[in-house]
Amino acid sequence: MKTPKIFESEYRFCLILWENEPINSTALVKLCKEKLDWSKTTTYTVIKRLADRKVLKNENTIVTSLISKDEAQVSEIDELLTKKFENSLPQFIAAFAKQQNLSDSEIEEIYKIIHKEVK
Repeated sequence: MKTPKIFESEYRFCLILWENEPINSTALVKLCKEKLDWSKTTTYTVIKRLADRKVLKNENTIVTSLISKDEAQVSEIDELLTKKFENSLPQFIAAFAKQQNLSDSEIEEIYKIIHKEVK
């Protein structure tokens, strides 16, 4: 099953949800007001949109995610690779590495991740 698209403002909302779920929708409205300065209407509209796209469920006023943070991040990376890097992970890594001041420990960590995935 393909992960549904989560747009930037929805992603910021999801970060709050993932950190606090399961959560009562009234409490979620309060958190969104505090952290995102959203109105009650905006929050309920986003809850409905994400529920319609099967990103979350809202049952008996309890909101829980159906998509994990990891799944959302992987989906975004896949879309970025496809749209901007012709599906080439080496091109993506090269572009990323050129713009970063990676420490030796970060380079070593990336090497270990790549080496582990190749096996």
